[in-house]
Order: sequence, then C-alpha cells, then structure tokens
Amino acid sequence: MSKPIVAIVGRPNVGKSTLFNQIGKKRVSIVDDMPGVTRDRIYLDAEWLNHEFTMIDTGGIEFDESNHILKSMRSQAEIAMEEADVILFLVDGRTGLTTSDEEVAKILRNTKKPVILGVNKIDSPQLEMNIYEFYNLGLGDPIPLSATNVMNLGDLLDAIVAAFPEEVPEEKDEDEISIAVIGRPNVGKSSLVNQLLGEERVIVSDVAGTTRDAIDTHFVKDDMKFMLIDTAGMRRRGKIDEPVERYSVMRSLRAIDRADVVLMVINAFEGITEQDKKIAGYAHESGKGVVIVVNKWDIYPEKDDKSTLRFTEDLREEIGFLQYAPVLYASALTGQRVGRVTELVKYVAEQQSMRIKTSVLNELIRDAVSINPPPMHRGRRLKILFMTQADIKPPKFIIFVNDPELMHFSYLRFIENRLREMYGFEGTPLRLIVRARDEEEDY
Repeated sequence: MSKPIVAIVGRPNVGKSTLFNQIGKKRVSIVDDMPGVTRDRIYLDAEWLNHEFTMIDTGGIEFDESNHILKSMRSQAEIAMEEADVILFLVDGRTGLTTSDEEVAKILRNTKKPVILGVNKIDSPQLEMNIYEFYNLGLGDPIPLSATNVMNLGDLLDAIVAAFPEEVPEEKDEDEISIAVIGRPNVGKSSLVNQLLGEERVIVSDVAGTTRDAIDTHFVKDDMKFMLIDTAGMRRRGKIDEPVERYSVMRSLRAIDRADVVLMVINAFEGITEQDKKIAGYAHESGKGVVIVVNKWDIYPEKDDKSTLRFTEDLREEIGFLQYAPVLYASALTGQRVGRVTELVKYVAEQQSMRIKTSVLNELIRDAVSINPPPMHRGRRLKILFMTQADIKPPKFIIFVNDPELMHFSYLRFIENRLREMYGFEGTPLRLIVRARDEEEDY
C-alpha cells in the first residue's frame, strides 16, 4: 500500500522549506531568505502519530509568465498538487494576504483534494490576529504556526493526517511476485518488459519518457506467477522538461513501494550515473530486493572475457550499498539472457523470505565472536548476548547486547557479512537492529 502524499505549496519565501525540514527532522531543503531557492520538488518520508507519509517540498508559485524559472516552479507545484493526497497551502502571516495567495487559492479550489491552510511566521500570540484575513481565501480555518519556533506544528500535523484518504489494503496474491522495472529514461525498460511478456504489450520508442504511467501486467512463467510494474523513466531533475514527466517520477517511486523485487535497468554504454545511484538508494532504503540488469550488452564495444568482471567491479565500487545485488548482462532488443530475469527474481524473492532459527543464529554469533572479538571502547567491551530474526522482506535481525553504544558500525558490518557468507541473502538488504538487554535476564 502506497504512503499518502502531502504537497507543501505556496508563493516563494513563506517558509515552506523550513517547515518541511522541521517535519522531516532533517535538513534536506535549502533554507535561505532569497525567494526561489527551492526550485524543484524534494521528496521525504515522514511520520506522525504512526501515520507514515511522503512529503513534497515545492518551488514557490509565482504568476510572472515572463520569468521562465518562476513559471517552471509554478508548473512543478501544480504537478505536485495533482499527485498529492493532501495539499498544505502555506502563507505568510507577517506579510499578510497577497494577490499571489489569492491566485494560488483559485488553483486549489479547483482541485478535489483536501487543502490545509497554514499561516506561518505567527511567532507570538500577539500575531494570531493576523490569521483572520486569510478566511477570505475560502479554504476553511487557517492554522497559525511558526515553522522556525516549531509552534503549533502538532496541530498542523493532526489536521494533515486527519485529511488522509481511508486506508484500503491492496489486494495481493501471496503467491505472486511483483516486479518494478526502474531506471532512467531510454535505457530499455519497455523493451525488457516486452521480451519478458513475449509480446508488444508496452509501446517501445526511442523518445525518452514515452511510458508515462506505471502499468501492471500479470503473467506466469515456469508455474510461477509474476506481476510487472513498468514505470516511467526517472531522470535527473535538471533534465526534466515536460510537466507530465515530472508527474511520472513520483509514480515510479510508488511503484518501488508496491514491488517485492526491483529490476534496476542500466544502459551499458552510459554505465552508472548519479541518477542511477539515487534510484538504487531509494530501492535499498525501501527494503526491496534488487536485481541489476545491464542492458544493451550485445552492442557493448570491445568486449573480451574480462568485460563483465570489470563492469561488475565498477558497479560495486560506484554503488557500494548494493554489494548484495546480482548483476545480469542482457539485451532487451535481442532477448539475450532475458530468460534469466525471472529466475533471478524468483531466487531473490526466496532470499528475502528466508528465516533462520534463533539457535542457528546464536551459533553463528559465537563463531563470529571467537574469530573476531569485539574491540574495547573506553575500557568496556561489547557483549553480544543473543540474536533473533524478527521479520522478512527484508530480513530483520535484532541483536541484544550489554550496551548498544559499544556496537561500532564496522563490527555490525562484520556480522552482516557473516550472515551473508553463511546463508546468502543475495539480492536483499538486511536490517540489523541493536538493543540493550540485561545479562541477568533469562533468554
């Protein structure tokens, strides 16, 4: 089930980025007094009262059509509004109601989405009287707040989560493996889908960005059921020109959320790019299984018997966090090795669902500690009391220790490597959580 999406919109310099950072508890947006600093949407997963959601920070909306940057920001915000489940319209309580606010309100009144009106920069009780003129916007009760001082932030978030659409669990066949095909535009995703399905089910074009929406296709191969989600190509923000293509980026991220296994398609000629890393990072952080498909390998120049080895080494170096992902060299055009895709997907799905008994895990821990004892830290040594598996998809392990602060990340990586050496877990990220437990407790 996809997370609800909240878009923060409003004219420049009303404090959208500051509010965005306060809610996300991360400094992910540039905060500056100069209008127009945030020129593109930024996505962030946030949580309030057990409600998880995705926030979109937009560029400010201006109505000066002669300024192409402001026009572009307006377009981005409109697209964010189209994609959002809830819209947070932020205005400046110190400046007061402006013509631009009224123009934005006109756009919002034409949407069928819930709109929350937040009046920012109400930094003291004396300024609360400033909110009343914003009733003229016809968008309901304004909520006074101060993003800088974190005043009334809870009331604002309460209103936001109350406006979320009713959660309807997505019906899913437990025996079916869902696959999201991701990657930048024009790397051959649609051609790969057609080869997998054995028919021209998706339009193939040399024009980047032909596939606009995520398309679900169910099929069976070797008595195994699969669902393919062919996504619109995700390209670097500075290269996204068409508004409809901007709209497709969030749909691609939603497709990853819905998938069990992600096929990350890379163009063999271009190699790994910064945008590939960002896409891979989203899939990794989402806990999805990953198979890297290097496409157009049939026409890769000057191949020799070491080409795949060198390319794989480069991939591992560039995407260090995806060391666990299998790499397949294929050609969607000719069908070369495409038949192995479903085999790898099935294998990775099995690895994601693997469970290891607690007794076996603790034997592994004892062996690991005897081979490489935990180092001393400030005169104290880490003691690992026991480990158990808490979940699958992705596999999650809880490690109980005498003091979590003594667990260095390098030793945690050592334990993860031991897990992979012994049991594989190929194609899936692992989640290792360290918790304190009294050595006297009975376990």
